[in-house]
Amino acid sequence: MTMNRQEHAPARAKPARSTPAQKTAFANWSALVTNPTMAEIFFRTLPFFAIIGLGYWAGRSRFFTEEATAYLTRFVFYFPLSAMIFGFAANLSFAEVFDPTLILGYLAGTLAVYLLVTVVAMIRGLDVPTAAVEAQCAAIGNVGFLGLPMMAILFGPASVAPMMVVLSVDLVVFSSLIVILINAGRGQGLGLATLRLVGLGLLKNPMILSIVAGLAWSASALPIPEPANNFLTILGGAATPGALFAIGASLASKSAERVHISGWLSFAKLVLHPACVALSVLWLIPAAPFSAAVAIAAASLPVAGNVYMLAQHYGVAPHRASAAIFISTVVSIVTVPAVIAWVS
Repeated sequence: MTMNRQEHAPARAKPARSTPAQKTAFANWSALVTNPTMAEIFFRTLPFFAIIGLGYWAGRSRFFTEEATAYLTRFVFYFPLSAMIFGFAANLSFAEVFDPTLILGYLAGTLAVYLLVTVVAMIRGLDVPTAAVEAQCAAIGNVGFLGLPMMAILFGPASVAPMMVVLSVDLVVFSSLIVILINAGRGQGLGLATLRLVGLGLLKNPMILSIVAGLAWSASALPIPEPANNFLTILGGAATPGALFAIGASLASKSAERVHISGWLSFAKLVLHPACVALSVLWLIPAAPFSAAVAIAAASLPVAGNVYMLAQHYGVAPHRASAAIFISTVVSIVTVPAVIAWVS
């Protein structure tokens, strides 16, 4: 499916072709949500946020302590989420995940908001490490814990491939960039120690390992043995409720301090990021319509929890990141359905 609405205008690039699976998924999605109201999309996303709310209550009431939340998050991150991602990737071909047009389009849109927030931070007189944390808040959404399960349900299984692209760009490019910028801002430069730190971070990330392992299995063309497939299904089934509950429980320990700054960062993440990605994947570097819709929806997700972990680890504006996660997650109950209704 292509979007050659303006074939008479040669200046506009043609979007990439959709794969057969994406064409079918786009047709099914369009048929399912023809002229959807925001209310209809809101009620389809509401169960996800309801589980987050349940986790928040458990954390706020101390039914789940901060230590229990930390262990739950660790369990979900290393086990169910890895099983789910491996299962998804094992059913994809490398060609489906390696979509150069979508990679460049999403990367360009995300870099645009990253640079914008960095410039604003510099104008305000912030140092490089703090500016990097603020830019990370504006660019990195909760794709792993919230986005993958939500988009798979809302857009169907064909959304997994473009979501893998988004997740890979976030992990490989921007999770590395913040480490480089913080170390550079502290005078350590781009030396071997920094590169080693970045490399080890990538190699130890279970989401990256799960994607690589899944694609490698897919390339082997070997079927997953039934016991192993059942194991992945059972373990991966805990990823969605566990991840959403963990998000909510972790929010209970966060507060909305310095609202004017965290409000700006939340606006940049929830509004400016999807807007920049939309401009990029629809007009600047047109991607296949279905992939573009999924990428824009993914860009509308609230700030990822790992931004706070990095900020806390390096001792750079952790309260700012914490507040941005809290505010953006609460406001996304309305903004995410609005963006999904628009792209549909």
